[in-house]
Amino acid sequence: MTPTALEVDYLIVGAGAMGMAFADTLLAETDATVAIVDRYDQPGGHWTVAYPFVRLHQPSAFYGVNSRELGSGAIDQDGWNAGLHELASASEILAYFDQVMRKTFLPTGRVSYFPKSFYDGPDPERPDVQRFHSLVSGAGFEVTVKRRTVDATYMNVTVPAMVPPAYDVAPGVRLITPNQLPALQDRPSHYTVVGAGKTGIDACLWLLSRGTDPSDITWIMPRDSWLIDRAHWQPGNLGGEADAARLQAVAEAQSVQDLFARLENSGLLLRLSPDIEPTAYRCATVARAELAQLRRIDDIVRAGRVQRIDERAIELDRATLPAQAGTLYIDCTADGLERRPTVPVFDHARLTLQAVVPCQQVFSAALIAHAEAAYADDDTRNALCAPAQHPNSALDWIRFFGDVQERIKRWTADPALMDWLSTCRLMGRRLPQLSPEQRTALLPMFQDQKLKLEELLQQADAVATVN
Repeated sequence: MTPTALEVDYLIVGAGAMGMAFADTLLAETDATVAIVDRYDQPGGHWTVAYPFVRLHQPSAFYGVNSRELGSGAIDQDGWNAGLHELASASEILAYFDQVMRKTFLPTGRVSYFPKSFYDGPDPERPDVQRFHSLVSGAGFEVTVKRRTVDATYMNVTVPAMVPPAYDVAPGVRLITPNQLPALQDRPSHYTVVGAGKTGIDACLWLLSRGTDPSDITWIMPRDSWLIDRAHWQPGNLGGEADAARLQAVAEAQSVQDLFARLENSGLLLRLSPDIEPTAYRCATVARAELAQLRRIDDIVRAGRVQRIDERAIELDRATLPAQAGTLYIDCTADGLERRPTVPVFDHARLTLQAVVPCQQVFSAALIAHAEAAYADDDTRNALCAPAQHPNSALDWIRFFGDVQERIKRWTADPALMDWLSTCRLMGRRLPQLSPEQRTALLPMFQDQKLKLEELLQQADAVATVN
């Protein structure tokens, strides 16, 4: 079968949230032609295989593509998110991305979309020709790419349904992913949730929302995490007092532990157990009502990661526990925020989408597309869009905050970029319009913050070395 020949300016590999956000801004700001290749049958990436009760942890207003609002801007009137901006469900997000593709992208006449297709890579003898094939018909395609091939899959977002658990599970052990919870037909004698990230939180909240007695839940939590209070991450409630509180906490902190105590006292960060010092930070966001529900679970196992589960015992890094007969294990250990090595975003004929602001993938993809459209050389683009790894440890909050401060410092020196940022709803905050004099006045503050954060990290390293 002779491959079908195509010619486009950009080939985007992946129609997940980042690929869609990039394509949206590129189409809005250029006259480029685009081919989008994706292995799934509809746009949305990992959302197509996510557990059905998943919702965004951040308000819908900050998610999706820049040109089209997600949701209605409503305030939830009931449930544990009551009083806060709505959180889109998986089905709402999938319907949204389908509408973006069919009502925004395809009507331009500049987008070719190839679902259920596999990207095979460049032609070995023709570097400007990329190849892919249909997973349904087997038909092959050869694409002459005039500008760049865009890798929208590099961040490797995974959910439990996509990967097997990283620990051994003996025959006879009943283990499921959260996707299977809504299909339960019989009540197990006990539930054990394995994993403490966003998915573990969601699984525990789902069980509690369905009336499960907290005493019937065991939660295996390798590390406690600092959590963000969702009330501080609302449209119209960003910056201002919260930014001032963060700046003050950093300025006055005498140690890393003191810094987190100040952040907690100001309500910016939360923790599950007041007597356990969190060692992780993964950008997870909760409402205080959700946190109150999670605190009803008393049986929390803090003995490291699971190594093996059989019918008699659960082997962890630092303990072996007896297994309760009839337990249903819920695997929530897939890493949706995997720490990937950073690579240059703009690299000749290749463009690799990555987080420019940690944990803000769709904003990062839109910013990268704007840089591609608005700036003439890759050195400038890479300087504005230097990639950042997702945070993992509590110390990464300090690195995260310092990194964001450095980026804002760089962006404020570019009035045109500041104008664009002021219109980008995906950023989740509004940067102030500053005069040249105001920008100059901010430089000492940025420098002082940077030096203080470096001092705190050095103190933490010194303590770790002694211990």
